[in-house]
Amino acid sequence: MDKNTIVGLGLIGAILVTFTLLNKPSAAEVKKQNAQKEKEKREIALEDKKSEALIEEDESLIENKTDANDKSNVVLTSKDVTKKTIELEEAKEEIITLQSDKLKIDISTKGGIVSAAYLKEFESYKNFISKDKKDEPLKIFGATDSKNTLKFKSGGQIIETADKNFKVIRKTKNSIKLRWSPEKGKSITYFYKLNNGKFDMDFDIKQKGFDAKEVQFDWKTDLSKTERLLSEQKRVSTICFKYKNENFDWLSEMADDEEKMEKNVEWVAFKQSYFTSIIKPAAGFTNRKAKLKITNFKAGNNKFYTHIKKYNATLGLDLTGNDANAKMNWYFGPNDYEVLKSYKSNYEDIINYGWGLFRWINIYAIQPMFNVIASTGLGFGLVILLLTLLIKLFLTPIQWKMYVSSAKMKILKPEIEELTKKYPKKEDAMKKQMDMMALYKQSGASPLAGCIPMLIQMPILLAVFRFFPAAFELRQKPFVWAEDLSSYDSVYDFGFFVPLYGDHISLFTLLMAITTLVYTYLNSGQMQQQQQPGMPNMKVLMYIFPFMMIFFFNNYSSGLSYYYFISTLISILIMLSIKYFFVDENKLREKMAAKKAKVTSSEPKAKSKFQERLENMQKAQQEKLKGKK
Repeated sequence: MDKNTIVGLGLIGAILVTFTLLNKPSAAEVKKQNAQKEKEKREIALEDKKSEALIEEDESLIENKTDANDKSNVVLTSKDVTKKTIELEEAKEEIITLQSDKLKIDISTKGGIVSAAYLKEFESYKNFISKDKKDEPLKIFGATDSKNTLKFKSGGQIIETADKNFKVIRKTKNSIKLRWSPEKGKSITYFYKLNNGKFDMDFDIKQKGFDAKEVQFDWKTDLSKTERLLSEQKRVSTICFKYKNENFDWLSEMADDEEKMEKNVEWVAFKQSYFTSIIKPAAGFTNRKAKLKITNFKAGNNKFYTHIKKYNATLGLDLTGNDANAKMNWYFGPNDYEVLKSYKSNYEDIINYGWGLFRWINIYAIQPMFNVIASTGLGFGLVILLLTLLIKLFLTPIQWKMYVSSAKMKILKPEIEELTKKYPKKEDAMKKQMDMMALYKQSGASPLAGCIPMLIQMPILLAVFRFFPAAFELRQKPFVWAEDLSSYDSVYDFGFFVPLYGDHISLFTLLMAITTLVYTYLNSGQMQQQQQPGMPNMKVLMYIFPFMMIFFFNNYSSGLSYYYFISTLISILIMLSIKYFFVDENKLREKMAAKKAKVTSSEPKAKSKFQERLENMQKAQQEKLKGKK
């Protein structure tokens, strides 16, 4: 290193020293900077979601001296800091949003509650038909609509977490950990975590140091309107629940209802027409002071036109003692049979497919066929059409039997009317019955041959009545003039409400009623006019029924009306095909006449036990009449 380099470095060092001395802050400035740093530290401690130092630290003392001229010293303990910290936190409520690919959940630091739930893949009917087509997720419930809280006894007091201010300990995009700690050694911790690819959220609770007794989990929610017709949503919405090792149960769908839990409960579901919120603890809920309550909004309530019902569940939770935790799972999702079934907790039972035989038909026949056809990617109008064709194809042999029986009864109608004229008196009713049975036997006809196939078809007819309104797959699926197959179709809106009918005209309902009327006309040929006074005329009743359907189905799912329309139309076509291409009534008449002649000319056979009973009943009736005379 030469002389010039050494001199240069020395000059640079001198300059740096001089610059440092000139810019050195004064004692007052140093004190001010230190005070500012301390202030910033306190603010960071309040806002830092990962730190609990100020709440849990109570050994250290924070001494803050006044001016030198002030003779008194002020000592602030950690309890004072804790009190001030809580007061500052109470001044503001923070909403933290968790998101997965399917859910958006708002968590409030006030009570640590789930304040709102949204489904990203779906939208409300209002947004569905709007022209702006904004991508807004469907709201299950919003801010001020829901509250979940813990209630328990501790130290002779009742503690409720809903009014406590929780601190955020840790958060990510899809999870959050919150804690309320009123003093050292006591805390309630909530942990929420969303799961990608699923409609559920893990919810863990941990209580420490409270020596909690009689812990209850209280969940209240006002579910929002999501579909076209609010009255229809209210008609099918309720609370469902499942007792331990038993079938599920539910409260009334129509009226206000309440039930005290008799046994431990596996899960509770707040159900509406197409979406449900379900909570399921790993260990189940206890029945300690547990009850469920469903309440309708009264006219005049500010939520009467925007919300469905008020849901309230108070359930026992096993969090007793000084240190306990509970793991739960919260489902916010569609009433889709396959989705609910995937949770393997019998959630799918909440879908109202009917009871008993009707439910079995829907689950094991209609739903699988529907899924297979829908998997082809066809529009749901065509899916319903193909499903109807499959069902009618299965029922064709039954309809064949019904038509042949109907044709035979039509051929025998003149002879039956003759017997009616022959036995006009009531006391001859038994003779008339015996002669009619003989006529049926001789001709090979039977009135039951038409009734039995009809009874076989009835369960399927009633099963689909439950299936289509409950099928989530039809929600917001358009077909021809129907914009949503899960709701009614309207070709004309009145602008006012017509009692017992509605404010619109459903075209699928009209088509269904017309085809039913035609089918009734085609089947009324063999029906006898009612002769006995005081009894209803069945022909008149059958013609009234299609007109009643117009009023009954006008507000129902257009998918259901469309199915009945197509089904009845196919039945008419099958019946006409059988009549004109497969069954010749003239040949059938000749065949019946030949059988009758053969039976009457053959040797008399022994009477059946049924005939013997009829004859004995006839004799007894005649003896009774003689006694009266």
